[in-house]
Amino acid sequence: MSDLLTLSAEPRERAGKGASRALRREGRVPAVIYGDNKEPETIHVEEKALIKALMTGHFGNSIVEITVGGAVTRTLPKDVAFHPVSDRPIHVDFMRLGKDSTIHVEVPVSFINEEASPGLKRGGVLNIVRHELELVCAADKIPDEIAIDVSGFDVGDSIHISHVKLPDGAKSAITDRDFTIATIVAPSGMRSAEGDNSKTDA
Repeated sequence: MSDLLTLSAEPRERAGKGASRALRREGRVPAVIYGDNKEPETIHVEEKALIKALMTGHFGNSIVEITVGGAVTRTLPKDVAFHPVSDRPIHVDFMRLGKDSTIHVEVPVSFINEEASPGLKRGGVLNIVRHELELVCAADKIPDEIAIDVSGFDVGDSIHISHVKLPDGAKSAITDRDFTIATIVAPSGMRSAEGDNSKTDA
């Protein structure tokens, strides 16, 4: 799973746009922690620390431990609002994680053993339909990525979710169909040659 991230925060004593603007002028970002059948907790975090966490590239799929007044709360980032002009973060929503929580996340896919794919060895092209998989998994077992083995796949084959071995404790959030993740298609040169051959045969 992605590395655990930590942020220090302070309680937000006043709500409203004016109070939020004042916080941002001081280099702070308003935020809220909600969920786990508890009252929402309004806080603010240091903008520089938040940007550093965002720059890891896996902020949205990482557990973030937020310390407020010595108390640590395990959370998952759910939404980050950015300023339309400056692109600075202006608000963050964190979902509180209870014990044994399961969560819905999007995890990137990668492809392995391409040299063992007859279709790719013949010049076929891997056409990726889904770059991420929607998974339901334990909050403390979020995978960094899902590696999909393309061994044995030929031109014209499709790779479905049923072909993928998911980590223990993870399952697909889409359960009503065996959806396609990628296909192996013929390159344009191979398609043209096949078309010419069919014309000759005719």
